[in-house]
Amino acid sequence: MTVPLIVVEDRADWQFDDPNCRVVHVDEYLTGQEFFNLRNARVINLCRSTDYLSVGYYCSLLAEARRQRPLPSVRTLLDLSSKAMYSLDVGNLDERIQRAFKRYGGEAPAHELRLEVLFGQCRFPPLADLARQIFETFPAPLLRVTFRHQERWRIATIRPLALHRLGRESRELLGSALDSYLSRRWRAPKARQPARYDLAILHDPKDPQPPSNDKALRQFIRAGQVLGVDVELIERRDYARLAEYDALFIRETTRINHHTYRFAKRAESEGMVVIDDPRSILRCTNKVYLAELLRAHAIPAPKTVIAGSGDLDAMEAAIGYPMVLKVPDGSFSQGVVKAADRVQMLEQAQNLLAKSELILAQEFLYTEFDWRIGILNGEPLYACQYFMSQSHWQIVQYDGSGGFTEGRFKTWPVLQVPEQVLNVALRAARLVGDGLYGVDLKQGQQGVYVIEVNDNPNIDAGVEDAVLKERLYRTIMTEFVRRLDARRNRT
Repeated sequence: MTVPLIVVEDRADWQFDDPNCRVVHVDEYLTGQEFFNLRNARVINLCRSTDYLSVGYYCSLLAEARRQRPLPSVRTLLDLSSKAMYSLDVGNLDERIQRAFKRYGGEAPAHELRLEVLFGQCRFPPLADLARQIFETFPAPLLRVTFRHQERWRIATIRPLALHRLGRESRELLGSALDSYLSRRWRAPKARQPARYDLAILHDPKDPQPPSNDKALRQFIRAGQVLGVDVELIERRDYARLAEYDALFIRETTRINHHTYRFAKRAESEGMVVIDDPRSILRCTNKVYLAELLRAHAIPAPKTVIAGSGDLDAMEAAIGYPMVLKVPDGSFSQGVVKAADRVQMLEQAQNLLAKSELILAQEFLYTEFDWRIGILNGEPLYACQYFMSQSHWQIVQYDGSGGFTEGRFKTWPVLQVPEQVLNVALRAARLVGDGLYGVDLKQGQQGVYVIEVNDNPNIDAGVEDAVLKERLYRTIMTEFVRRLDARRNRT
């Protein structure tokens, strides 16, 4: 594997002797033949100027054209080129800024503070977490951030910082900051054949209800190894490193106003193969949109009404009792309640409307189990029956204190699933896209009905893989490779 390249305008600017990196003059990098074909090489651009059309700008631009991995990317350079470009992302940091300066306390100057952020680190421990978050938002190796206090602390400017302008204390930090940044991916590489591709799996190890349990994640890693794919588990804090990979597989519960959606958007913008893609997340996580989509294409679903605070009487007349009320973006049976009469309906509806301008009301269709059909690229992958939790009307029952119980399950060979169930599931999934989906359906005497389409379906070892075993994981990894190969052939 190629060692990281550190590109500088003046070799005297770099005063470290790091055997894990190679220092290259920018003129040599831009024109030297040996640097043209270093696919996937990491390029750390420490040129003095990265303004538009400067040699530093061209360094990152040509690195991307060569399918290398520059830090910063051209997109980051453009984002940092003017306050109008980066103001929205700065605004998203506002709450974190206030918390950080509250911890910083009386050491902060009266009105202004300049902070140097070096590969996500700074010299002031109370602001260390904020420095990391700034680096994740604006992944550039050296940044100078100016904070000003006008009623509250805000970022006034954020700009790339030239290496030769670092002070003595910052230079002392630079070496360890770079070492920390590089250590996860580049230290002590194992002696093995280079992987065809690098794939990141985004997960949350603290989630009590993750889409994939630990054993399933290990199975994905092993399946990738068989196919020549280097699979690495990443977390939310690894946002700045996302462009290092060729593909992203999100195994964390997705939401729109959430870092999972930002990861998907960033991956897509970097030209990566991503499952779940942003469009699928948008379409599946909002039940209002999904209800309209199913209705517009005549996909059988329970009778559904979309209601606001002024529509409750009409909702009652249309649905009747018992009815199921849902917030648009709930998951794992959360934000889903049942009303047996008008008193319960009014109480539950008001609670839900306090969180969302619109809610859904659906007719209550009780079945002993729900079907879940896993679908990948428009084809059925696995099939499960999830049974209702004991003495409850949902698969998952929450106890009000953070605990929950789940019903039993049965996994079926796809060929043994009733044809109508498969056909309806496939029709619904194809409306959303060509990703990985879990279609939930109810099967009764009156037919088969789609309850929802999940963009981030559970794949747990011992449950969804009970029929296919390791073939389930290999099939999903094979689809990533197919898409990556297709992308490579187009470029």
